[in-house]
Amino acid sequence: MAYKIAVIKGDGIGPEIIDEAIKVLDAVSAKEGFDLDYKEYLLGGSAVDVFDNPCPDETIKGALNSDAVLFGAIGGPKWDTLPKEKRPETGLLKLRKSLGLFANLRPAIIFDELIDASTLKPEVIKGVDLEVVRELTGGIYFGEPRYKDDNKAYNTMIYSRDEIERIARVAFEEAQKRRKKVTSVDKANVLEVSELWREVVEEVAKEYPEVELEHMYVDNAAMQLVRDPKQFDVILTGNIFGDILSDEASMIVGSIGLLPSASIGGKVGLFEPIHGSAPDIAGQGIANPIATILSAAMMLDYLGENKGAKRIRKAIKEVLRDGYRTKDIANFGAKEVVTTSEMGSLIAEYASK
Repeated sequence: MAYKIAVIKGDGIGPEIIDEAIKVLDAVSAKEGFDLDYKEYLLGGSAVDVFDNPCPDETIKGALNSDAVLFGAIGGPKWDTLPKEKRPETGLLKLRKSLGLFANLRPAIIFDELIDASTLKPEVIKGVDLEVVRELTGGIYFGEPRYKDDNKAYNTMIYSRDEIERIARVAFEEAQKRRKKVTSVDKANVLEVSELWREVVEEVAKEYPEVELEHMYVDNAAMQLVRDPKQFDVILTGNIFGDILSDEASMIVGSIGLLPSASIGGKVGLFEPIHGSAPDIAGQGIANPIATILSAAMMLDYLGENKGAKRIRKAIKEVLRDGYRTKDIANFGAKEVVTTSEMGSLIAEYASK
C-alpha cells in the first residue's frame, strides 16, 4: 500500500523535527511493508518569504490531494509585525478551514520513564492517559460580529447544533476506543451557548449507551486536571476552553516537547506537535522531536497502519527506558543527552528491530 503525504516543515525548529519524523516513518514503513510518498509544501513564514502569502493555493491543493498532512510548526519574530492577513498563524487557520478540520485531538500520556519531569507528585500522575477533543473551527475565535476601537472591543461566541453534534460524535467515537468515558466541559451556569452545548451533547450521548457522560464547568475542570488527572478519559470541549485545557494537560506530562496532536473531520487529516516553532533554539540541534514522531504515529493510525504506529510508540518508550534524553528532559533520568538528529536516529533504529 502506498500513501501520499503532504509534508509542511514550516518555520523555526519545524524542518528539524519533521526530518526526524520522516526518518522514523521510513524505518517503520520498510519494516511493515507500506510506502510513503512525500511531497513538500510551504506554509507560514517560509511561505510569506517565497510567495508573500502564508498559505499559498498550491499548499491547499497539495494537501487536499494527499492522504494525510505531516506538519511541523510555524511563526517567529521575523513575521510578527506583518499585517494580520500575512501572518503565519493566519495561514494555518486558512489551511485548517480549507481542509474542513473541525476536531483537534490531543492525547496526554505519562511515560513512566519521565514521571519525575512533571511538577506534580508521581502518585498523582502515574498512569495518566487522557485525550482532549477540542472543537477547532467555531466558537469565540471565529464568531461574528467582532469589533475593536480605542474604548471597547467585543467578540461573539457562537455554536450551532450541527457544529456541536459533529464534535460530540468524534469524542464519543474516541471514547469507545478507550475507557468509555466522556467529560464534556462547558460554562452552562452563565453562558447560553454552553446551555445549548450541554443539551446537544446529551442528545448525542444517547447514541452511545456504553459510554459514560459527565458534565463539568471549565473552571472546575482546570482544577481537577491538576488535582486528579487520572479521572479523565476523553475531555470534550469548545474552541477557547479546549485551547486552554489542552495546554494545561500538556504540562502535566512534564514537557510540551512530548505531545502530539491530530486535526481531523475533513477529507484529509493533519498531524502536528502541539508546541510552537521555538525560533530561539532553531538550528541548535536541541529540539525534542518526540512530539512530532508521536504525531507521525497518530498519522499511521489514521491511515490504518496500526502496527506501524504501535512500533513507533514502543520504540520511543524503549529509547526513554534506556536513558536517552534531549536537552529539555535531560534532568530526568538521562544516561546520555542526545541531539535532535540523534534522538530521531535512535527511535528509527529501535523501531526497526
